[in-house]
Amino acid sequence: MRSIDWEMMPFFLAVARKGSLRAGAEMLNANHVTVNRNIKVLEASYGVQLFTRSRRGFELTEAGEALLPMAEEAGQVFLGARRRVEGLDRTETGTIKFSLPPAMALDVVAPILARFHQAYPGIDVELRLTDAQEDINQAETDVSLRAAYEVTDDVTARKLYPMAIGIYANQQYIDEVLPTAGPEGAGLSWVGWTKSRENPAWLKQSQFPAADIRYSSSETYMHISLLRQGCGMSFLPVVFEHIFPDLRQVPNTEIEFDRTLFILLHSELRRTVRVRRFVDFLADGLGELKPKMQGALYQK
Repeated sequence: MRSIDWEMMPFFLAVARKGSLRAGAEMLNANHVTVNRNIKVLEASYGVQLFTRSRRGFELTEAGEALLPMAEEAGQVFLGARRRVEGLDRTETGTIKFSLPPAMALDVVAPILARFHQAYPGIDVELRLTDAQEDINQAETDVSLRAAYEVTDDVTARKLYPMAIGIYANQQYIDEVLPTAGPEGAGLSWVGWTKSRENPAWLKQSQFPAADIRYSSSETYMHISLLRQGCGMSFLPVVFEHIFPDLRQVPNTEIEFDRTLFILLHSELRRTVRVRRFVDFLADGLGELKPKMQGALYQK
């Protein structure tokens, strides 16, 4: 491959993997106009069209399909070289790309990051808030905090502990609305999830299967805001009762373990000092929160 190929190939790979200019640009932290321009330069260099453009996004042409495995192989070679060189870093300076779920970011992890900044002022943290499973092996992120039942990625995973969840509402809702409920929660309101969260039968299996789903959102903080406004009840990690004292566990409901927290990183970066310092600091900070994360189940 010529030098121009190496320069343009990351743009080709990003769009091929994500299926659109904007998603590919987001993966590269670039402007979609820049991504499109570089793909056009690559197509002009080869004299072929690599993508078909439509309202559905960017789809690989026959030429693009032929190029993709070679581009991925070349990308892995250079990515492996980058990881090995980064692994030789022995300094407490540089940037770490860190992805984590939005629900964990603001009130749980942000205070830990503030303390990390004080302890290691030479290490910068580039945050990416997402519920998507970032591909560490493709350098989308260096370190990822994930709440999952299991991790099957080919990465180094530090397993922390399972989080506990319960059914929460505000005190006024518990005092005024809960006593009026009919059998199986008839007349009560859920704030539900727009995604199944791996269990589409959650309502039927809940303690209040006859309650109505009045609002739905995939954002945990939207749930919290609606609960605090007295709009109903929802499943939440128990840690939020310590952050928002006006939220209360619905009486006569149970706390149970849900997903486990994992810190994930590329195996080649374990030797990188700044990454090791960050992962250890994050793990220690989350470890200190374990009693609040597990609530009444902590001692069991």
